[in-house]
Amino acid sequence: MASRGLRIHAPAKVNLHLAVGSARPDGYHELATVFQALSFGDTVTITPAPAFSFSCVPDLGLAGSANLAYQAACEMSARFGWPLGYSIAIEKRIPAGGGLGGASTDAAAVVEGLATLWGLDVAGPEVLDLARALGADVPFFFEGGAALFTGRGDVLERPLRSLDAPIVLVKPAEPIGTGAAYIAFDAAPAAAAPPVDRLAAALQAGDTEAVASLLYNNMTEASIGLVPEVGTVLALVGGAPGVVGAAMAGSGSTVFGLCVDEAAAEAAAGIARAAGFWSVATRSVDHGCVVEPA
Repeated sequence: MASRGLRIHAPAKVNLHLAVGSARPDGYHELATVFQALSFGDTVTITPAPAFSFSCVPDLGLAGSANLAYQAACEMSARFGWPLGYSIAIEKRIPAGGGLGGASTDAAAVVEGLATLWGLDVAGPEVLDLARALGADVPFFFEGGAALFTGRGDVLERPLRSLDAPIVLVKPAEPIGTGAAYIAFDAAPAAAAPPVDRLAAALQAGDTEAVASLLYNNMTEASIGLVPEVGTVLALVGGAPGVVGAAMAGSGSTVFGLCVDEAAAEAAAGIARAAGFWSVATRSVDHGCVVEPA
């Protein structure tokens, strides 16, 4: 496998519950969130090469050193002492600035891919610490499925039964930077969030309609203030036939809808595209990054 290289599927995520609290002394915010992995995602290919090279298509306009996946490769080499004799190529599908975890899942794919090639335990403390240092949600993508995280989004409280539902993703053209979203949130903090226990129980019971009714994201109003079209898309998705619940993903600007079946998800995506928005029909999955021979 090492001689041929690896191909890693890097899944996107949505937040079925996102309750952001106050800022911490380290600049992060306390939060409770339920991540859910999706079948839609990027592809990261790692192949042996005479010298290290890195590419991302389409180009996001980030210099290599500014790309989190590039940083992940460099940190893995520095931490574990292995040379980067690889070409790393990212086939990018997850839109930037959409709240779908694109940068984090690509970084997780690089970490897991290199750990596999080097015979390292991706669940070991050294690899997990490196992943957390890259980004709070990076470790989630190793296991994926559904899970409740707290702290700054990096403390796994417990894995949850994965949602089993078709999902439509719809994104306005304008992205939302995470930093800008948190500044807007701090300027007008949301009301106290509901406890996450009911949503976790609905997931454990496999009750998709209950999950749909309990979707929550207290960053929504702040993000709508930055990109008003988020509100337009929420109304469009929530009103589409066969969509049983809609919410914003992360700090936006993507909105997702839980659907009664695949046909409803495809139809909702068609409605959104006809209105001029980026959209894709996908579904929830019970795994994280998938590593295969290239």
